This record gives sequence, structure tokens and C-alpha cells, in this order.
Amino acid sequence: MQENSLGPFPLFLQQIQSDTAQNYTIFYSIRGPGVDREPKNLFYVERDTGNLFCTRPVDREEYESFELIAFATTPDGYTPELPLPLVIRIEDENDNYPIFTEKTYVFTISENCRVGSTVGQVCATDKDEPDTMHTRLKYSIIEQLPAYPTLFSMHPTTGVITTSSSQLDRELIDKYQLKIKVQDMDGQYFGLQTTSICIINIDDVNDNLPTFTRTSYVASVEENTVDVEILRVTVEDKDLMNTANWRANYTILKGNENENFKIVTDPKTNEGILCVVKPLNYEERQQVDLQIVVVNEAPYSKEASLRSTMSTATVTVNVKNQDEGPECSPRVQTIEIKENVPVGTENKGYKAYDPETRSSSGIRYRRLSDPKDWVRINENTGIVTISKNLDREAEMIRGGIYNITILASDKDGRTCTGTLGIILEDVNDNGPSIPKHTVVICKTVLSPSADIVAIDPDEPINGPPFDFRLENIPDSDIERTWRLTKINDTAARLFYEKDLPFGTYRISVRVADRHGRSLITPLNVLLCDCVTENDCTLRTDARTGGGDVRLGKWAILAILLGIALLFCILFTLVCGGTGAAKQPKVFPDDLAQQNLIVSNTEAPGDDKICSTDGFTTHTVGSSAQGVCGTMGSGVKNGGQESIEMVKGGHQTLESCRGTGHHHTLDSCRGGHVEVDTCRYTYSEWHNFTQPRLGEKVQLCNQDDKHKHAQDYVLTYNYEGKGSVAGSIGCCSERQEEDGLEFLDHLEPKFRTLAEACIKR
Repeated sequence: MQENSLGPFPLFLQQIQSDTAQNYTIFYSIRGPGVDREPKNLFYVERDTGNLFCTRPVDREEYESFELIAFATTPDGYTPELPLPLVIRIEDENDNYPIFTEKTYVFTISENCRVGSTVGQVCATDKDEPDTMHTRLKYSIIEQLPAYPTLFSMHPTTGVITTSSSQLDRELIDKYQLKIKVQDMDGQYFGLQTTSICIINIDDVNDNLPTFTRTSYVASVEENTVDVEILRVTVEDKDLMNTANWRANYTILKGNENENFKIVTDPKTNEGILCVVKPLNYEERQQVDLQIVVVNEAPYSKEASLRSTMSTATVTVNVKNQDEGPECSPRVQTIEIKENVPVGTENKGYKAYDPETRSSSGIRYRRLSDPKDWVRINENTGIVTISKNLDREAEMIRGGIYNITILASDKDGRTCTGTLGIILEDVNDNGPSIPKHTVVICKTVLSPSADIVAIDPDEPINGPPFDFRLENIPDSDIERTWRLTKINDTAARLFYEKDLPFGTYRISVRVADRHGRSLITPLNVLLCDCVTENDCTLRTDARTGGGDVRLGKWAILAILLGIALLFCILFTLVCGGTGAAKQPKVFPDDLAQQNLIVSNTEAPGDDKICSTDGFTTHTVGSSAQGVCGTMGSGVKNGGQESIEMVKGGHQTLESCRGTGHHHTLDSCRGGHVEVDTCRYTYSEWHNFTQPRLGEKVQLCNQDDKHKHAQDYVLTYNYEGKGSVAGSIGCCSERQEEDGLEFLDHLEPKFRTLAEACIKR
């Protein structure tokens, strides 16, 4: 059926006929959508003829097809035929315009992009039947604003917009508008079409470097000023404002080697602000030439040498002179004076200058500090006059330099401060001396002597080597009693010549430097009964050597603690002996179970004992006071296996030497426990066990009907721990059935298993 048919209606579609109409009177009817379901009454069929009619036009976009069912029946309701499916398809008519998915498309593309770069894609839909000419769409650009030059093209099938030229320049045109069209019927003139608008924004890239509006600038600044703005430089940039492509970065390439300047960017105006961050000196430099370069924050996009394309400018900074008063340059000045010059000697002093005239006229000087008040300074000339005797070896002198502080001022009251260092030249005005006035000689050592060291505060040129001599005192015999031996340039060794008693002796030693200047030093020599010097200082009477010894508080405390410890040991011994005599020593009943027996070989079970006649075995019970013996391990002795029975834990062992003697286990009630050892050869043990083990295996092998027993050669899985009941098979170590009474005392979960092992 044709979509949107113009009629006339009712419109004949088809005739339905049944082959059984030759034999029966047939009535025709239909059911389905368009008949008895929505859209109702669209189709009907003539009952007698079977002609199918449509009553009104149909829109394919609303109903693509109708699936009806036709029935053929006789007047009495008999159905001679099966129901007939009828499919009515609506043939499409090109009655729908293609529609763009958006009324206005907005795309963005970077400027200077390559030819063929994708801008974006447009899309349209058509409600007509797919895969027909009615829905075959074709896209095209109708108009471009501004019209020239033509920069864009559109793929007719996909709707993809691409660039057809590389002349996109945001700085010229930052937006383009395209009028686009879509038409069905593959773009034929009779096809339906729709138009839309596409806006293309041109995105900025850094394709324009900033340039200075001027190539040279002049600025001025006063000397000694800091943190001041002296100049603003401006640049032009065609890129988009307030972006990284537009913002400028300034750098000083040349002229700022002393780091007196810095340049920063004003974020609002994009200007460069030149500042002084370190004071300038007019007397050193009256003019500074700077070279400044500017670039953007974003890297330059074009393929070119950035160094050759950067914009530069020169800045000439004139330094203005400032009346800044006297200049103490250099700040530290020195003069040399001998330390023994007479009072009133004059010497050149400190000099300050006017930085503008480089002259010292009109400058006055004054002392700010003179620790020892050794000098006077001329107010007008700065000349130094000695007012007291100079001593290079004085306490406050470091390295032979005496420092005083000078204040220089001009007529306007401006000042500067400097330091005058007086270098004191050394004079041999000090003899060498011995700083240690008391020496100790330990008389009891192998080589009794004492070392004497001398020092000289003068310079080394007026110092060592020293000469040591004993100074004679009238009516004394010092030289025959004492002797000095030189060790090196600054030390000597003192010996005594006679056998002197312990005590203190006074002698005098003269020490002379290389130029013969000498000094006598009296010494106290302690002759002690000691090993080291510290031992001598602890004695009150050095002469006798056997004087009283003074004990410190820690020594006294140690003695008292030792006495207390001795009393504690004595008390413990007395109390322990008394307790041992009153209470006899008793061994616990389960002593045998607490002993560890070393066993290197496997022996009979540790719950059996053996006897010498026939190896009769006796069951050991678990009574706490009855039996305490256990079977020991087999021990190899002389190349033979032996079986050892151990009883109790006593230290003595008795050997069972007699054959046929029956050994039993004694009770552990008494304090004396014996250990009996029964030793047998390996052949005897083998002859006894071999036939009995064979008999046991034969019994396990067959039951009463000469078949294998149920528990013969069974596989058991290890489940983490062994059974408390031990073996319960026919190979049990128990020899008699009535020996299984212990099974009655097992836990409930083992009773069922125990009952299966007892004959009833």
C-alpha cells in the first residue's frame, strides 16, 4: 500500500479467496491491528467476496506494516481452512525533510593550523525509510562569512568540516560563520533540504612575540638609594590579551653584573618595572647601560630561532651624586710600632676621605674605643701619639695587634667609622719562665726524675732554644744534690744525686733564651713514695711515705657493704644447715616419670621390664606408689646389642650378672632408689622375639575361615596426632583377651571402636 495515498477511499487492496468456496459457502473476515485494534476500522473485508479495502491514508513513519489474519468459515461456523496471515507493507514516500541535530554548531580551531585539519562534524536525521534514496543525505557549505578567502570545506557524506587553507589568523579574523545545507535523494535538485548555521572560533596561539614600543630608554637614580622604581617599559603583543601568549617576561641580559637592578612584570598593564635593589656609588660609576629582552610566558609556536626574534631595548641609567659625608676607606687600616718605643712617640694614624674631592682636609677624628688607653689621636690629622708603654704580651692582645676604633666626621656632622690596627713589633723583653712551680719525683720508680718545661711569651725569634741551669744559693749544696739534663729546646729533666729522704725541697732554676735573656723560677720539688704524681698528692706526709690515708665517702660505703654481705652469707649457712637436719629428704612418687633416659637405639617398649629367665614380660601399672621402673634403651657395648633396664633416678647402677636370677621392681616409697641394668646379647634377644613375631603375623594373616583378617595390612591416614588407645588390631602387644580392660576407661568416642575388638 502506498503511503499517504490520495484514494479514492475505500481503496481496494487485494482479494482473499479460499479453494473450499467450490464446495461450501464461505464467509470471509479479518482481525488484527487496523481492524479490531488501533488504528481501528482502517481495513475491512467484504464477507462474501473477500475483497480487502483501506478506508483512509496511512503514514509510514507511524505504521510501517500491518500484520492481519484472514478467516474463511461456513455459515454454520465450520472452518474448512487454517487462518491466513496477511502482511500489508506501507510503501515509503519522501515526505520528511532531513533535520540537523543542532540548530547552531560551534567549533574551535587553532590559528595557523595545517591544511586538512578537522574543525568538526555536523549530523542530520531523516524519518523516511532507511537505506533508500529518501534517506541518502548530502552535506554542503552554502555560504561563508566573511566570504574571502575560502578556508573551509565539508565532506558530502560524513558532514566533517576541514580547513582548506593555512591562512587562519586570529589577529585578522577570530570568528567565521558557515551556512550549511543537507539534502536527501543524494542531493538531487528534487530532494528535500534543510539548512543550519555553523560558527567556527579561531583559537589563539603564540605566533606574535612582544615588541618594545621604544628601543632605548633613559633613567636616573641617586646613589646609595635602594628598593626604588626608576623606569617602566612597555611592549606590544597582538596575541589574545591576559593569556600566556600575551603576558611578558623581562630579563636583563647585560649591564647587571653587580646585581644592582631587577625588572618585574606588572600583571595588569604588562609593563616592565625596573628597580634598584643594591645601592650604586657615584664615585665608582656615574652611568650604567643595561640591555633588556622580553618574551612571552608561553613558548613561541613558529619554527624560528627564538634568540634572533626576541625584542630588545637599551636602558641608560645615570647615577646622581649625593653629598654623603666622609668615607672611611679602607675601613680597617694598620700601622706598625715597636712595643718598647718611648711614651710620646708619634706615628701616622687613620685617614678618611671626602668621596667627592678625594681629600682629607676638613675631616676631624676621635677615638671611640681604646681598651688600654695606650694612644692619643690628633683631632685634625689623625696622627697617633703613644701615651703609655706598649706591651705586646698584654692580656687583651691577640696575634700582636692592638685595635682601636676611630670616628671621622666632616663639617656638616656626617660621620664614618673605621678601625686602626696597631701591629706591635716584638722586642726581647721577656725571659723564659717555668709555669709549673711544683714538681713531683716518685722515688720508688725505676728512674726517678721530673720533667721541666719552659715558655717564652716573645716571638719565636726571641725564644727557644732555652738553656736550663740550677741557681746556687749561698750556704747550700744544690749542685751536688740535684742535676739537670736537657731534653729538647724547651724542656729539661731534674734528677737527685744523693739518697734523700721523702719530703719537700726548694730549688731555683734559671732559664735563658737564645739571646741570653734569662729568668729565675723557684720550684718546689716533692720527693714521694709513689708510682704516679697523683699518688703523691693524696698523702698527707710525703716525707715518710707511710702517712695516713684519707678515704672518700665511696670507699667507706664499699667497706660497709662488704661487711653486710659477709653477715648475710653467714646467716644463710647457719639457717640452711639447721633446716636440713630437721627435715629428711623425700623423693616424690612419680620420680620415675620425671627422669630423662638417653637412648641411642630402639629397644623393647618403655612400658615393659625384662627378666633373665625366658625374657618374661610384666605389665607395669600406673599406680602412683607401686611401680616406678621403666625399660631403658638398648646400648651397644663392645660391638653387641644389649638391653638396659633402668629403675628410678638414683646415681648408682647395678649390673645383673647372674643367669636365671629374676629381677623385680622395687617400690619408690623410700628415699633410696636403685637402678638395675639387665644386659643381653643381640643373638639372645633375636632368638626370643623372632618365633613369637612370626606367630603373631600368622595369626593376623588368617581368620577362622582361613581368609585374610579384616584389619590385616590396612592403610591409615595420619590426622595430626596419634590415638590414645594405641593399637587395637590383632597384632596388639596384648597377649590375652582379658588384657583389654583399659578399653572400658576410654573416652566415649572410642568405646564403639573398642567393642569391635572384643569377641562376644
